[in-house]
Formats: sequence, structure tokens, C-alpha cells
Amino acid sequence: MADDDHPRRKTIPAGRLLIDGQWRDAASGETSTTFDPTTEAAITTVAKAGVGEAGDAVAAAQRAFEQGPWARMHHEERAKILFRIADLMDERAEDFAVREAMDMGMPYRDFRDTIMPHCSGLFRFHGGLAMSAMDGAYRTSYEPNIRILTRREPLGVVAAITPFNFPLALSCSKIAPALAAGNTVVHKPATDTPLTALALAQVILDAGTPPGVYNLVTGPGGSIGDALVNDPRVDKIAFTGSTAVGQNIMRNGAATMKHLTMELGGKSPNILFADADMDAAIRAAFWGIFWNKGEVCVAGSRLLVERSCYDEVVEKLSAMAMAATLGDPLDPSTMVGPIASRGEYDKVLGYVEEGKRTARLTAGGGTRQIDGKGLFIEPTVFADANNELRIAREEIFGPVLPVIPFEHEDDAIRIANDTSYGLASGIQTGDLGRALRLADRIEAGTVWLNCWHKYHPNAPFGGFKMSGYGREQGREAWESYTQYKTIWANLA
Repeated sequence: MADDDHPRRKTIPAGRLLIDGQWRDAASGETSTTFDPTTEAAITTVAKAGVGEAGDAVAAAQRAFEQGPWARMHHEERAKILFRIADLMDERAEDFAVREAMDMGMPYRDFRDTIMPHCSGLFRFHGGLAMSAMDGAYRTSYEPNIRILTRREPLGVVAAITPFNFPLALSCSKIAPALAAGNTVVHKPATDTPLTALALAQVILDAGTPPGVYNLVTGPGGSIGDALVNDPRVDKIAFTGSTAVGQNIMRNGAATMKHLTMELGGKSPNILFADADMDAAIRAAFWGIFWNKGEVCVAGSRLLVERSCYDEVVEKLSAMAMAATLGDPLDPSTMVGPIASRGEYDKVLGYVEEGKRTARLTAGGGTRQIDGKGLFIEPTVFADANNELRIAREEIFGPVLPVIPFEHEDDAIRIANDTSYGLASGIQTGDLGRALRLADRIEAGTVWLNCWHKYHPNAPFGGFKMSGYGREQGREAWESYTQYKTIWANLA
């Protein structure tokens, strides 16, 4: 069976813009084409918005915030709508999974089993927080007639700018808390992978969200993103992407005092000690880097291995990499799918060639195709690396792993923290005391002990250093989507 005849692969209707509760074409009539990285064939066309449509979406969101019912709606009523969004997402999970597999190459099975429950769970979790409202009332001991009331109030218009690699998950992590807190949203998804954003927009409409509360603009990231960042009517930017783009958003957003959440790049260290459960630790290392073909901001993209078990780890990990099943992401047996786009594919291959010049290739290093098509890069392992190499310092965003030896705990921490990034990290060891001791010393927003890629809506997520600031998920996310008001009442 040819790949483009896979029974799950389907026709996706053309995508339009959602502004003020109405689907519409771009004023210019222009569209862009999104491609399937497995077959390299066009999937569908999507409306290509311009700066004018971005402004229209912001105006609709501002009207909905200032004049509509959403911000003033009782928090329990808002919560009910978020719960309906979650239920509809689960009902349409098959459509979301097929879109994500076709659009960016994430294995269908991984999405259905892991990503989809997480995404609908974000709306349920934040709906639950909306039920509590989280306001406060206090009194003082020295002025008995004074009551202090604190309120969390929404910020206003939130622009969510999301990347190509986890299109749905990284959209929901912004949209769910923004809506739950009473904000309105303008969503700009990645140009290469907009298909689940279009499905989510329809779900949000069908759940009964008032017009203008959620708006979707698809099109070029540079011009639309700049328009949203520079628009004084936008109160907050929630961004996931590269550190360089994040820095540009921070500079431009300063002119209008934007609230910002920045989830940026990573070069996460995974420290593996000789006393670890070796098979489990090697599995964690494998999936830490090769899950979603390494297109993961928190990928375990530097493996630090204690010298005494170094050769064993390299040998076993390389064998796993060479045995991994590459294939159509719609096939449940596929472990590693295609790179999401031609541009990313070429960039990753450049790093593979750099690694061949500077380290010892022990697995992968090549490309594959299915029926002469597909943007597949083999899971690649480079041994005898050091922390000064480009493949160990720069975010590759692909299935490429440098393995670096270390001598002792202090050496491991020195290497782990010798990076400008601080998004995630991991420690694989049989000594719980050591694991907790070193977790305190690692400079990263997430530390996984004897595991990798664990997530939950109630667990805050974000980075240290050049990996950004602010937290998504958890109660902590509400700090970024609300502002406090303190009311002093004299009852005398």
C-alpha cells in the first residue's frame, strides 16, 4: 500500500480565518499550502492573513473583552464552557490525531495515547481553577473595621503565538488558562502546521464561546507576529519558540508594556550514573531524545554518562537507535516519524554533518525514504563528544544525540549547567539521595528523576536562563494571565 493511500490519511478541507465568530477568507484571497512530510504531497491550503486581518482579530478580541459577556461572566459559567471544549476535543480525538500526524509527522499512536488526553485535560484543569475564582478576603489585627479584598482580574487581549512541533499541546497550554481567567485570545499558529489549530477553533465555537473571545489568524509568522507584538490593544503575548525570536518579542513588547510568557529553547542534560537500572535508564535516554523525532524543546539532547558505564551505554543505546522503526506516523508500529518540514530537515542534516567531523558516529547519520518520499532522518548517536562542540551547545531540534563522559557528581553538574539554556534536565540513578541532591543543583525548570517526558496539566512548566520565564500549566500559569486588585473597605 502506498503511503498516501493509508486508510487513516484523509482529505482536509481548506482552512479559513476565524474572526469575531465568523470564518472568512483573507482579504487578499491569498493562501498557503501545508505539506505532509511523509508523502511530501500537499495536504490542503490555508488562508494567508495579512496585517489587516491581524488588526481585525485584535479589534474583535478587544470588543469581546470590553463589551461582551466573557470577562464579566460568572466564573462557573466560563468553567462550563471550558469543560464542553474538553469533551468535544475528546469526541473528535481521531480527527485531531490524523491532522497532527499528517501535518507535522507526530506518530498517531503517541498523539492519541499521550498528547490528546493532556490537551483536553488542560481545559478541564483550568476550568476547575476558574470554578474556584481564587479571590481572597482578609482582616487586620490592628484595624478591626478594615476588610481587605483581593481579586484576580483578567489582563485583556492575549496573543498566543505557537510553534510547529507540538501544535495542539502548546496552543492549549496558552489558550486554556487565558480563556479560563476571562481573557480573550488571538491565536497565531505556526505556518507549517496549522491543521489542529483549525480543528480547535471549530471546537471552541461549537462549545458556545461568544464571538470574538477566540480568534484564529493563519499566515506568515514574521509580519503577523510583529503586528500582534506592536499592537497596543494586545495586553499579553504568550510565546513558544526560539530564543532569538523570543528576545525580539521582548524588545518590541516593551514599548507597550506587554505581559509576557516566554517558553524558549533548550539543550537539556540527561545525567546517567552507573548505579542506575541500566535498561530503564537507556530507554529513558532513547525516548528523551528520539520521541517526536527530537523536535521537542525539552528533548534530552545531551547525554552525560558516568565513565565506568560509558561504553556499555553507548553500545546499547546505539543498538536501540539502529533498531528503531521509522515510518508513516499514521502506522501504529512507527516509532520515529518524518521531520516536520523541508527547512527543518535541511537544518538538522547540517548538524549531522558537523557531528561526523567532530565526534564518533555510532548510530544513524543518514536519511531514509518510503517509496522514494519522506523527510526521514535516522536516530543518530555521536559518542566521544564534549560540551564545547556545536552539536552539544546548540539546539538541533532533531534526532541527534551527543554522548559525553563524566567522572563524578561535581563533574556532571558542571557539564550539565555549562549552557545558556535551562529548560529541562534528568538524572538516572539508583540512589534517591543523590537524585534529590543533584536536582537541587541543576539549573533547569524541570528535573526528571529516572524518567523523561512526564507532563500533567497541574504541574507548572517553564525555563531558567535563556529558556525563558513565566510558567505554563498548573495554578502558577494564572499568575501570567491575571492581575491582582486589592480593595480596602472601611466598615466603620
